[in-house]
Amino acid sequence: MFRGNFETNIDGKGRTSLPAKFREVLVESFGDERFFITNSNPVRLGDGSYSSGLVIYPYNEWLALEEKLKVGTGLGLSSAELASVKRRIVAPAVECVADKLGRILVPPHLRKSACLEREILFVGMLNKAEIWSQAEWEKVFRQDIENFPIDSPVLAELGL
Repeated sequence: MFRGNFETNIDGKGRTSLPAKFREVLVESFGDERFFITNSNPVRLGDGSYSSGLVIYPYNEWLALEEKLKVGTGLGLSSAELASVKRRIVAPAVECVADKLGRILVPPHLRKSACLEREILFVGMLNKAEIWSQAEWEKVFRQDIENFPIDSPVLAELGL
């Protein structure tokens, strides 16, 4: 599973290095070095604005998600919401694989969408990973503190 935060840079052409630990997870846990990269879910910030990064789905996890979205029934989404998810998440998705040195190329449309300019952060999220600009991550992390379920019985049950 993907865990941990890894700070790195992205160059002007969109090249960056996928953390070695994440490359290992792709092969060892998911059995494939290929992955898809696309927009992440927007995060509503406390001031009414939104922030978004990118998300990396292991190849087979992505295919399973596509199948669920293709069927569409039983997801609890209206047809308009489902269409928005497809346009925001599926349409911009790009299949990728890191080169022998672990480098990946983040396409311009995704860099623009996630405001990736120089300093970026890879964030492990169990069965997927996220990529954030440092500036956007700081906003989202502050909002996560506001959203954190303090004193939740669910957290107690999980041992957190």
